Amino acid sequence: MNRADFDASLRLGVAPENMSLVLQSLWALQHGDWNGAHAIIQDDESPEVAWMHAHLHRVEGDAANAAYWYRKAGRPLCVASLAEECEALRAAWLER
Repeated sequence: MNRADFDASLRLGVAPENMSLVLQSLWALQHGDWNGAHAIIQDDESPEVAWMHAHLHRVEGDAANAAYWYRKAGRPLCVASLAEECEALRAAWLER
């Protein structure tokens, strides 16, 4: 999936099929569904998905839980804005 397709799906409000868990979670989060975004990734503890999990807990305001997931992801605590980190996640996963 490329960025244009992902962005178009956000505007149309129709989630594309066959997205990675991270992109599914980002899509839900962009539509204001934190609980849905969290449910999508809840059972995957891989380092790749852990970064998204950390971001969600930052959005939630749970810094301790976010720190746990950054450690699981092998990433330093994020000091960028939430919007900047969201963009970094999108860029990383749309490149795959």
